Amino acid sequence: MSGIAIIGGSGLSRLENLVTERREVVETPFGNPSSALTIGSCSGTQAIFLARHGDEHSILPHRVNYCANLSALKQAGATHVIGVCAVGGISENMPPGRVVIPDQIIDYTWSRRHTIYEDHRNNAAHIDFTEPYCASLRARLIDAAGKSGIDIATAATYGATQGPRLETIAEINRMEKDGCHIVGMTGMPEASIARELELCYAVIAVSVNYAAGRADGPIEMQEIETNLTAGMAKVREILGQVLAAFPSVQRVS
Repeated sequence: MSGIAIIGGSGLSRLENLVTERREVVETPFGNPSSALTIGSCSGTQAIFLARHGDEHSILPHRVNYCANLSALKQAGATHVIGVCAVGGISENMPPGRVVIPDQIIDYTWSRRHTIYEDHRNNAAHIDFTEPYCASLRARLIDAAGKSGIDIATAATYGATQGPRLETIAEINRMEKDGCHIVGMTGMPEASIARELELCYAVIAVSVNYAAGRADGPIEMQEIETNLTAGMAKVREILGQVLAAFPSVQRVS
């Protein structure tokens, strides 16, 4: 059996076209996930939805229990996970409203629980993280965007920062020199924990603003909200295409 799950971030606290069968509270060895799992069907495919920041969008990026979230999805039958997130554009070709399918990531976070093996020192695992995202799932997202007629960036390096504050100009300059094209706060350790749990994981991101120093004037929250709404409409279209083409399963349980 295979199942697909969506982790919704800012701007995607629920999946509108998901026909809900049930909500399920899942206990994990790592504590409670951010929300109950919404299990149902979307575009004819069984799917699981989890709100990364909680149903009320009240959990800050550095407080998300990434281990519990991904463990809960795996326990519920997910084999493939799509993480949805809002990011800032560092490169000129990542303007507000651009949808991005990153292929690499640099981790600038600290103090977060970064591994499921933290409390199992005798069973430490060193995962191969050369390619941090699942190639086959990335290909599905790229293909779905093409079928939807949505222009996307098919490769980018995601710089994951601690948050919850936005970055300084100097920090963004450093990240650009490091090779980052976009910046966000939830990319890690979500990606690496998914790999530890042997989940096929990929990200679809929306640039909602130019990062610090990449546009005239300060970053305005109202502008971010406007770009987020427009960008997430594109994401929903792409997700619908992906789910419609995903091999259907009888039940996610």
